[in-house]
Amino acid sequence: MTLLWLRVAVLLYGIAALAVLPAALYDRPNWSRVAIPVTIAALLFHFVSLAEMLNAAHRTLPVEAHETQSLLAILLVAAFLAVFARYKTVALGIFVLPVAFLLTLVPAFRRGQETIVPANSGWIFLHIALLLAAYVALFLSLLASVLYLIQERRLKTKQPALRGLPPLETTDQIALKTLLFGLPCMTAGLLIGSVLAEQLYGPAFFSDPKILLAFAMWFAYCTMIFIRRHSGLRGRRAVYLSSFVFLVIVAVWAANQFSSVHRFTTP
Repeated sequence: MTLLWLRVAVLLYGIAALAVLPAALYDRPNWSRVAIPVTIAALLFHFVSLAEMLNAAHRTLPVEAHETQSLLAILLVAAFLAVFARYKTVALGIFVLPVAFLLTLVPAFRRGQETIVPANSGWIFLHIALLLAAYVALFLSLLASVLYLIQERRLKTKQPALRGLPPLETTDQIALKTLLFGLPCMTAGLLIGSVLAEQLYGPAFFSDPKILLAFAMWFAYCTMIFIRRHSGLRGRRAVYLSSFVFLVIVAVWAANQFSSVHRFTTP
């Protein structure tokens, strides 16, 4: 039944991803009434699938790659629904829902067995979950910044604004508030990870490329928030800055493949 619920969630994510397009791009509110309930239903089926998967494995924490991938998709969709509840805009769904669909598609039809988190390791799970939440926040902030840039350029060139997109002030608030949410998640996640790594590996973990890049990512994240709050950075420069930090995050993930002391993957 676990795979059945996950495949139902994949189907619903696909329907929601299609329904959100006319709602966001062509200002058809009736499609929003389809996209949002379908997204909520998909999230519920997805959560039930993950819970049953863990229960069948007799554990309470995700330890395999496809389980963590499902957790990332759940956090991403939950964040999108939270933004919708607060700002009544489905514009971010243009990007979020297809990503959620792709994240769940492979686990639903081709499950891997790669273990990335030691079983019964609650602190490591919390470390990963907090960092995933921070990555989701940054991703949504980047999307909001891109939408801000699109709308701003249309207004500056005297073209009609895209009716399905939120006002510039709302889009900017989404970009900033998601960043502010992600910072404590990233800070706590890195602190927990640092303590665990020091206990497991000793001082050697400070020379690990992934650790160094992780702290560089945190510094870039803090710098981006400081610049946005104190200089009112918006538009193109905000997109460039968010993109830079997002690339640093991608580099951190890639560094896991070359890390000698900070890999949780087992054969």
